[in-house]
Amino acid sequence: MGAGASSLEGSEGWGQTSLGDMPESCVAPVLLYLDPPEICLVARLNRAFRGAASADCVWATKLPANYRYLAALAAAADDDSSSDGSVEGNGRCSSSVATKKEKYARLCRPTPFDRGTKVA
Repeated sequence: MGAGASSLEGSEGWGQTSLGDMPESCVAPVLLYLDPPEICLVARLNRAFRGAASADCVWATKLPANYRYLAALAAAADDDSSSDGSVEGNGRCSSSVATKKEKYARLCRPTPFDRGTKVA
């Protein structure tokens, strides 16, 4: 190979980088076009995709416009079903700071209301 030749022309140029070398900031915009189950699937590919799949900018587009109101209703239902108020309905410790991915996941779970006789 000559001095001006690209390293991609020779076989030694291949295999030096991989999909995992792609920055999360490049992966995240692509994930915006996927449905939540698809995002979870591609998160299993590698570290860069997993990180991008957890980004708030990705999940913010999947939340409904009134998600804050719905999250407050869900939190109230969790508080009603919790015995001591320190553990959420999913067994995790309560946290006032939740990622958008966690908020989306919570909104996907059934929420009992009317003293547990109905589920939304």
